Amino acid sequence: MTDRLPSLLGTQPAPEQWIVIATAVAALAVVLPRPIWRLSRNAITIAHEGGHGLTALVTGRRLQSIRLHSDTSGLTVSRGRPTGLGMILTAAAGYPAAPLLGLGGAALLGAHHVTLLLWVATALLLALLVMVRNAYGILTVLLTGGLFLLVSWLTGPDVQSVFAYAVVWFLLLGGVRPAFELQSQRRREGGGDSDADQLGRLTHVPPTLWLLFFHAVSLCCLIGGGRWLLGW
Repeated sequence: MTDRLPSLLGTQPAPEQWIVIATAVAALAVVLPRPIWRLSRNAITIAHEGGHGLTALVTGRRLQSIRLHSDTSGLTVSRGRPTGLGMILTAAAGYPAAPLLGLGGAALLGAHHVTLLLWVATALLLALLVMVRNAYGILTVLLTGGLFLLVSWLTGPDVQSVFAYAVVWFLLLGGVRPAFELQSQRRREGGGDSDADQLGRLTHVPPTLWLLFFHAVSLCCLIGGGRWLLGW
């Protein structure tokens, strides 16, 4: 591990522009087709529920459990006041989590910290694993974290770079779609117990405005992160 510290904290060469564009196309290919999205969306759910959990801890709530389900839904349970700023921030953190992670990843890649990005992602997944309380969720996080660990430990800089760019593009592009899915679901089924509806009840702000907030965050992250990745 000591031998790897220089590469972990140092910088790696940026890939050629065509590789950056190719990884964006590859990420788009696992976000747009519905059959593939049903599987790949599990990774977005991990980020979504992780966002709820991390915000709950930061705002002083007591995080009890995180569950990830095979239909790509999830549930984060925390204890604390049922109203107030902490509850509002916790409820609002889910949909922006994946785009913001993508934006942070794009910033690291823009600064050429490929290896650091992979190890930070692995550490976040391991921290999340501690709070997951169902078998499917544990399996999903273990497989995802194991993939990051294998790439970080066993592959060279070129493979790590391609993998890292593909992951960050996926978070940026995949982070846009859930808000549109929620919007379509609410149009078909009306109000329910979604994050936007919970926030509407907590803040007395219409759920539609919270949907616009989710859209704005994800699209701004995609534009900003994409510019960093493309070197613009």
